[in-house]
Amino acid sequence: MSMLQSAFGLAALVALAWLLSENRRRVSPVGIAVGLALQLVLALLMLKVPVFEQIFLGLNQAALAIEKATMAGTSFVFGYLGGGPMPFKEPYPGAGFILAFRALPIILIMSVLSAVLYYWRVLPVVVKGFAYCLEKTLKVGGALGVGAASNIFVGMVEAPLVIKPYLSRMTRSELFTLMTCGMATIAGTMLVLYASILSKVVPNAMGQILAASIISAPAAILVARVMVPETEAVTEGTAVPPRAASSTMDAVTHGTTDGINILLNVVAMLLVLVALVSLINSGLGFLPDVAGAPLTLQRILGWVMSPVVWLIGIPWSEAQVAGSLMGTKTILNEFLAYLDMAKLGPDVLSERSRIIMTYAMCGFANFGSLGIMIGGMSVMAPERRGDIVSLGARSIVSGTLATLMTGAVVGIIL
Repeated sequence: MSMLQSAFGLAALVALAWLLSENRRRVSPVGIAVGLALQLVLALLMLKVPVFEQIFLGLNQAALAIEKATMAGTSFVFGYLGGGPMPFKEPYPGAGFILAFRALPIILIMSVLSAVLYYWRVLPVVVKGFAYCLEKTLKVGGALGVGAASNIFVGMVEAPLVIKPYLSRMTRSELFTLMTCGMATIAGTMLVLYASILSKVVPNAMGQILAASIISAPAAILVARVMVPETEAVTEGTAVPPRAASSTMDAVTHGTTDGINILLNVVAMLLVLVALVSLINSGLGFLPDVAGAPLTLQRILGWVMSPVVWLIGIPWSEAQVAGSLMGTKTILNEFLAYLDMAKLGPDVLSERSRIIMTYAMCGFANFGSLGIMIGGMSVMAPERRGDIVSLGARSIVSGTLATLMTGAVVGIIL
């Protein structure tokens, strides 16, 4: 029953994308079929083939090693605030955990590792391999293939940098597809951070999140080409290093500098968004109670998104809670949504529902990300600013549809 529910939801999400299309007559049924098949094949390989399970276990060990290394640095610099020995007795478990000093510095480490792997030519080879697969299966141009593949590993601003010389020549559909890929995936700098948050409530969290980004790439291309169908010749192109480094140490330096900017941006966004939610909830508190409890933004979003998460395979008894998580992810960001899910007890969401929601929420599709994307891409291709701005709001919708499709695909397989 659950599998049929998710299958129905997958079809409904594709149908919704078609209803939102700019040119329904140009939508390719073959393209939809190939995109769905590629998603299902990737999901089956990653979730059902034993070798990938071993890879996921290895990735989780790597995540633990990165966490341990990060804590070595934070405890040295920040002392007990960063995870070092506490000079007093902890009043209750977790009381000494401070997000800014313990979890968020992982962003710095991942930024440095990404820069070094790019300099060592490891990441470009991996990106090129994924780009080749996307070009051959989904028939996208070389420039878009590289940009889409890059989004699996780097952020929504860093990925366009890899194909910056081609941005001004890309078709409107390709530009929208690139933006959708940015919204439907997460950056490698956030991968370990999210895995560390979910490690106690989601099995093989690191592998699950990496799989989510990979599976969502073809979904993003499918949804984008349905909503804004291609009507021109595709743009060919290859990868261009986002920033040249002269040595490994130079890559470490650049990675650290870039990581600081990302870290400060994440801290500022979290502070502002949590404050805004609290302010909105305070305002809603003046309204009469509903069903014996005061109105909050989370409750309202839960009601709105409940039918949507039910479509992807969440039982109706858990849909209110899961819908609230999805609403938090869309209005605020996936980081806060993952934090909220990690706090839920096993009686609130089943393990199957947690896994589905891990995939469904694994993307940057929110309004804060939209501002970052428009600002970054407009600087890279100022002559395309009009197209980038006009497609911005649609990219949130398309990115959300893509991650929901990934959640539905996982719901079919589990």
